[in-house]
Amino acid sequence: MSALQWQVAGEVVMLLPQKAIYWPTTSTLIIADIHFGKAGTFRRLGVPVPHGTTAQNLQLIDELIARYPSKHLIFLGDFLHAAGTSASTLQNLLIWRQSHHQIAMTLVRGNHDLRAGDPPAILNIQVVDEPYLVKPFAFCHYPDINSDHYVIAGHVHPAFRLSSGHEKLRLPCFLFGASRAILPSFGAFTGSYNITPATGEHVFVVADDSVIKIAV
Repeated sequence: MSALQWQVAGEVVMLLPQKAIYWPTTSTLIIADIHFGKAGTFRRLGVPVPHGTTAQNLQLIDELIARYPSKHLIFLGDFLHAAGTSASTLQNLLIWRQSHHQIAMTLVRGNHDLRAGDPPAILNIQVVDEPYLVKPFAFCHYPDINSDHYVIAGHVHPAFRLSSGHEKLRLPCFLFGASRAILPSFGAFTGSYNITPATGEHVFVVADDSVIKIAV
């Protein structure tokens, strides 16, 4: 898989095709909107959705940690999708967390976290309100937070529509502006929202195993 390097706020970050960011200076992996337990919530409501999304998400993080040595993992909100997350999902999370006990983990509370509640203390994940400041960045869930630091956020689940003649393609994307960036949702079952970049914003789509900058 091919990552793309981008410089922002005086730091080089790596935009990963797995829809995450790696910050090499601090060995930090940044993930937005993973929504653990969302598929199970839909199944309890009688909606036939795939099984195994938690395992798929955790395996993907494992692959990222193996490739990009990480001292800190930051979740930009919406860690658990809803209250009443199944015991099996929580057990899978506990086993996974124990396998990465040496990595500090921080969750910046998002809108779903307020409804679902904080992760169980046994997962040893620091939970904070936004903005979570690690200079030069302000890690947030909502992208419209005012900060003197450069905001890195989630919440929107951005996607960009490409078109050529009659052909159209909709892809998850990173969006970088002068004062904030928005990550695509990491979760395997989360959906997305089409964005229209403003003047001066940069769009990077995730296409198969690559991140590609789009001229807009």
